[in-house]
Amino acid sequence: MSAPDHVPVAVRLLHPQASLPRYSTDGDAGADLTSVTEVTIAPGERALVPTGIAVALPPGTVGLVHPRSGLAARHGVTIVNAPGTVDSGYRGEVLVNLVNLDPRDPFTVRVGDRIAQLVVQHYLQADFAATDSLPDSARGETGHGSTGGFGAPAPR
Repeated sequence: MSAPDHVPVAVRLLHPQASLPRYSTDGDAGADLTSVTEVTIAPGERALVPTGIAVALPPGTVGLVHPRSGLAARHGVTIVNAPGTVDSGYRGEVLVNLVNLDPRDPFTVRVGDRIAQLVVQHYLQADFAATDSLPDSARGETGHGSTGGFGAPAPR
């Protein structure tokens, strides 16, 4: 297996408490993003939590802001628009739109808490063209659960 690609990403620290995104272990796809403010999110509420950083992603890459599984599993806190998209031309602060899905308990984000993960990846841009018909495929127009329930797929 080959080593992952590396791309240089300039990061501007916008806040005294801001820190560079950081991979927790070798081989991680997501780099941790941390909060630069304290905010309490009531059950069912959401908050835009600042990270205090702005990034310059290289052309042809995108930053995808993913939830942290530990926050979701332990506290019911996730990201409203997961994954959030940071386009390569965006130079503003990276904000994380957290939501507290716990039905009873508020959740407090503290300064320095890891609140999301940033995955940087290459992408393709499509050349969209209008047409009167599309080529046939095995799946056709079926969708929204049409390939079966929650069990194993049917044998072919």
